[in-house]
Amino acid sequence: MIPQKFEYAAPDSLKSALQLLDSGAKPLAGGMSLIPMMKLRLATPEQLVDLAKVTELSYIRESGNSVHIGAMTTHYEVETSPVLIRKCPLLAQTAAEIGDLQVRNRGTVGGSVAHADPSADYPAALQALEAKFVLVSAHRERTVSAGDFFVDAFTTAVEPGEIVREMIVPAEEAGTATFYEKVVQPASGFAIVGIAVRVRRSSGKISFARIGVTGLSNRSYRATAAENALTGKSGSADEVQQAAALVFQGIDANSDLHASADYRRHLAIVHAARAITMALSRAV
Repeated sequence: MIPQKFEYAAPDSLKSALQLLDSGAKPLAGGMSLIPMMKLRLATPEQLVDLAKVTELSYIRESGNSVHIGAMTTHYEVETSPVLIRKCPLLAQTAAEIGDLQVRNRGTVGGSVAHADPSADYPAALQALEAKFVLVSAHRERTVSAGDFFVDAFTTAVEPGEIVREMIVPAEEAGTATFYEKVVQPASGFAIVGIAVRVRRSSGKISFARIGVTGLSNRSYRATAAENALTGKSGSADEVQQAAALVFQGIDANSDLHASADYRRHLAIVHAARAITMALSRAV
């Protein structure tokens, strides 16, 4: 459980950090995923760039119809942010479901999403929120949608020398309701299956539905077939169940020591129905 030797740098500005990363160093955010991997020598970086002192990466700001969240913002800060609780409650609720108190106080939102664990909680919410990721390097800045950001297990659209600078999520309109539901792996706190739902009603019908799924497959995704099945419906129990049955349409489910593929698909239906029902109960 001892990592190999490595060089360590702790710059206090984003510009300095990006210059170091441009030479092939690996960023260290909260360290909740990277440090254990280094101890097991599953990751063997020759140089680490600790971003803890880069205060310009830690913020939660409302701007127009969006909320901007800096990559070094901790899970606890997301969970307890008055701005997010008021304007983007789905993300605050999801953060509260991550790991334990120690992890939430140390782990960062940028580090978590860049790690892209297929059972992480944030990806489901970020898919449902249709979030955008601002990626920066020493040479450029670009914006990537959540649908394009999560590529595969532990694989994202982040290229060498880049880091996540911030995430942009919607400041919810009045009438939009959300809920996150997951089956917890007891030892780790990760999601065996996690379902994030956003819905809006208009004239008694569901006018808007977004459903993000994590844990079921190698990457998070939006369950568009289930979304389409809900849109225009009243949200009866039968309609919710029919939509929930579509959450894994076209998806290859994972099978591991925690749950078989068949059991994961069953869990996805059960918990999608619960999450949709809870979100609809909050929609006015």
